[in-house]
Amino acid sequence: MNDKIVLALGGNALIRKGQYGTVYEQFANTRAAVEGILPLLKKGYKLAITHGNGPQVGNIMIRTEAALDKAYYIPLGVAVAESQGEIGYMIEQTLQNKLKQHGINRKIVCILTQVICDKEDSNIINPSKPIGPFYTKEQVEKIKTKENTEKMVFIEDSGRGFRRVVPSPIPKDIVEKETINELVDKGIIPIVCGGGGMPVYYEKDGCLEGIDGVVDKDRASALLASQIGADQLIILTGVEKVCLNFNTPQQKPLDKVTVKEAKDYLKQGHFPAGSMGPKIEAAIDFLEKGGKQVIITSIDKLMQAVEGKAGTHIIGK
Repeated sequence: MNDKIVLALGGNALIRKGQYGTVYEQFANTRAAVEGILPLLKKGYKLAITHGNGPQVGNIMIRTEAALDKAYYIPLGVAVAESQGEIGYMIEQTLQNKLKQHGINRKIVCILTQVICDKEDSNIINPSKPIGPFYTKEQVEKIKTKENTEKMVFIEDSGRGFRRVVPSPIPKDIVEKETINELVDKGIIPIVCGGGGMPVYYEKDGCLEGIDGVVDKDRASALLASQIGADQLIILTGVEKVCLNFNTPQQKPLDKVTVKEAKDYLKQGHFPAGSMGPKIEAAIDFLEKGGKQVIITSIDKLMQAVEGKAGTHIIGK
C-alpha cells in the first residue's frame, strides 16, 4: 500500500469533554487514539500525523500569566513549540509501544514544525482567536498590571466573561516540508505541525522570526498534505460525520460531498467558524490543489471510513 495520508488528530483525542486533562488522562486517551490508527499501519499506509493543542497551549499560557513575577515570560509562539514537544512525546512513545506489541517495524519521529505566514496578515493586526479560560473584568485588569502584558488583548464573549484573543494567521508554507516528505516516503511516521506549527515569517535578510500567535491545525494539515503530495487528508474529530443543521431536529449527516456542495453549505452557514468551518475550508483548499479525497470522521470509525463505510467523504467533483 503506497497511499500517502496526512492524519489530523483533533484536540478531543487527548483531552475529552468533562476531563480535567491531567497528563495521565492524556496518555490514556492517546493510547485509545493510537489503537484506532493501528489498522492503517498494519495495511502499510504511508502516514504523517498532525495534532491540535488548544487545551495544552491554553494551560501553558495560564501558568505563564500566573507566574509573571516569578518566572520568565513565554511568548505564545514558544508555547506552541512547548506543546508540540509535550504532545509529540505522548503520541510518539505510545505509538512506539503499540507497534512493538504488534510486531510492526516502523520508525516514528516528532518534528518541531515552523509554518510561514504573512506578518501583515489581517488576523495578526486584528487578533480574534480565543484561547485559555474566561476571566472577570477585575481579573483582566489585574493581569494587565503585570509586566509583558501590554500586547495582550481581551474581548468579552457572549456575557460569559472576558477571554484572551490571539493572532491566527493563514499558513503559506511549511519550513520542514522536504524533510517531512522524505521521511514519509521512507515509511517513517513523522508527528508534525502540532497545534498548526509555530507561525514564523522571513525577515529581509532571509532569516526566520517568530510570530506571537497560533495557526489553525486543520489549515496547516491541508497545506502539508498538498506540499508532500498526499493522496488523502483525514481529519479526526468528535463526530462520525459532518452534519447539516447540526444539533437541531433537522440534523442531516453527510456521506459524500463535492467541493462545490461544501462551498455552498459553508456559505449557507452550516459550518460555524468555531467548529466545523475551518475543517471544511481546509478540505476545500486541499482538494483544489490536487488532493484526491478528504475524510472527516471520529477516531473509532477511522478504518471503516478509509474503507468507505463511515465518515464524510469530500471529493473534488
